Amino acid sequence: MSWFSIEGIMLFGSRVTLFLPSLVLLSLAATGFGQQTPTASVTPGNRIYLDVVVTPQTGGPVAGLQQQEFTVLDNKVAKPILSFAPMGGSEAPVEVVLIVDAVNVGYETVAYERDKIERFLAADGGDLVHPVTLGVLTDKGLQLQPSSSRDGKALKAQLDQYEMGLRTIRRSAGFYGAEERMEISLKAMGGLISLEGKKPGRKMILWVSPGWPLLSRENMLLDGKQQGRLFGQIAMLSTALRRSGITIYSIDPIGTNEGLIRSDFYKNFVNGITKPSQVEPGDLGLQVLAVQTGGFVMTTNNDIVAMLQSAMNDSKAYYEISFEAAVGEHPDEYHKVEVQVDKPGMVARTRTGYYAQPVHSEP
Repeated sequence: MSWFSIEGIMLFGSRVTLFLPSLVLLSLAATGFGQQTPTASVTPGNRIYLDVVVTPQTGGPVAGLQQQEFTVLDNKVAKPILSFAPMGGSEAPVEVVLIVDAVNVGYETVAYERDKIERFLAADGGDLVHPVTLGVLTDKGLQLQPSSSRDGKALKAQLDQYEMGLRTIRRSAGFYGAEERMEISLKAMGGLISLEGKKPGRKMILWVSPGWPLLSRENMLLDGKQQGRLFGQIAMLSTALRRSGITIYSIDPIGTNEGLIRSDFYKNFVNGITKPSQVEPGDLGLQVLAVQTGGFVMTTNNDIVAMLQSAMNDSKAYYEISFEAAVGEHPDEYHKVEVQVDKPGMVARTRTGYYAQPVHSEP
């Protein structure tokens, strides 16, 4: 089965200069998200749909909970639950995209993560719970298999035959190399949103990578106009991921070798951005998007197989909950979302916020 490239489907559009040296930021309008939403997963009316995973402090997802045990908070105000559906198991409408990142890691790590991913696919006789699509991110962009499969052995064979080729960007290439890796990665994310957003159901993106560079204010200067543009892009990306039903899982193949300070740096950016003066390019980091979409970040474990299985376990039991979106007083008004469970020791994990729009606009 041949692979196809989505390198040309970009999250952000052409390169623009924000400062010297330049930072690559792109425009979601290039994929049409500024004008339209994915047809298969558009939320009716002004509803916000959440995929909620409930877990104890340690252990897997909990099934069997009832609607009355959940409380949805929008900016700390309780909202009526408009719909509630327990989901899970092999019949749940879930599709998985598994990304092998060969851009943001070194040569040895690529070989290591590839070997572990093949072991994951072949486990349990290769019988996968949900359809999986394989993707490989290289300097040339993201290539995907044309269709998903539950046959892990067949997917393993396809990955085994894939030729990575020589890399032109090294992880140690300094600021300009970091800028280029960020551009390639965000283009790939845009392609995934464009493709997966056209499909119904929940989409889980398992991205095996330490993440692309978290460029920060220490490396750049942004004026007010540039901050405003970046804020609009962040809000648009958040909305596109939500409407597409995408949950991201950031799985670091470097694990314990990454270093605690470096692996935890993303935590500086996970809070929702409420105004342009707060923005930084780090707000677009892989780990940040994972937390904000209701997935998780795994950085302290070298066992890629176990980390992938942990991410897949999220599909065993979860709850689809909807509530009415607030009407924003102005465009892109950020609202923090929390879900509480009336069960001692239980924690609910879901999307952390959304951007509300004025009346007559879809959230």
